[in-house]
Amino acid sequence: MTRFTIAAAQYPIEQLESWSAYEAKLTRWIEEAARGGVSLAVFPEYGAMELAALDATTMGHLSACLGTLAGRLSDIDALHQDLAVKHGMHVLAASVPAAIPGGFVNRARLFAPGGKVGVQDKLVMTRFEREEWFISASGPLRLFETSLGKIGINICYDSEFPLLARAQVEAGMELLLVPSCTDSEHGYWRVRLGAQARALEGQCYAVQSPTVGSADWNPAVDVNRGAAGVFGPPDRGMPANGVVALGEMDKGQWLFADVDLAKVAELRADGGVLNARHWAEQPGAVRLPPVEVVDLR
Repeated sequence: MTRFTIAAAQYPIEQLESWSAYEAKLTRWIEEAARGGVSLAVFPEYGAMELAALDATTMGHLSACLGTLAGRLSDIDALHQDLAVKHGMHVLAASVPAAIPGGFVNRARLFAPGGKVGVQDKLVMTRFEREEWFISASGPLRLFETSLGKIGINICYDSEFPLLARAQVEAGMELLLVPSCTDSEHGYWRVRLGAQARALEGQCYAVQSPTVGSADWNPAVDVNRGAAGVFGPPDRGMPANGVVALGEMDKGQWLFADVDLAKVAELRADGGVLNARHWAEQPGAVRLPPVEVVDLR
């Protein structure tokens, strides 16, 4: 399959009252995507932080809420897996703090309709994550073989560092997913411009999915700004500005877009420019990080 529909969430952080409320919300969102004929649904970075509201003793404490979220990860993943299988859909779950020996990492999980799951941890941490929240960087960098094509994930800040996506392109990446969580327009634009630059350099698609809304009760996600976007290289067969689809700023919604991964192969072979092929001609081109390929088919 090269042509399919993607849904990128502009996901509103809400103060939920119960696990069943979260279950109902996620089910409602994925059912809406399924009605739109979606093959891949993308949720943002730290979207699952709204579950911190379920523990009144920790929801206002930056460090204490980490354990609360990590302790629910198996239930969160079971719900996503069930919905992905039920609707025959690939689902990138909202990233969540996951416990590792000695701390926590920021972990995204890609669920395939056959029941398999792939994990990508964030590799480069923001100042907030490393200086105030003490979330650790992790890895490895991965590429996921799926029935839709070859998919990579750069979590938010990771998209601003070109060698990560470039390594995934060298491994064959056709579609880059960029879940994000930013508290200002500056942050949103940094990630968006990173996503668009990665689409240009790699001659591939990039999909940004942000959190939106306010959550004063949680200092980790108290303010959320952004718009979902689907981007491609500005070349023939693509929009002149590279913007395939763009959501309305700060509004809770799905953004739907049709993509055709055959265009990636066409542009890499015979585009107006050949950015992907000519990468190595840059003076000072450096050795790329290794990429682990995971088969989710």
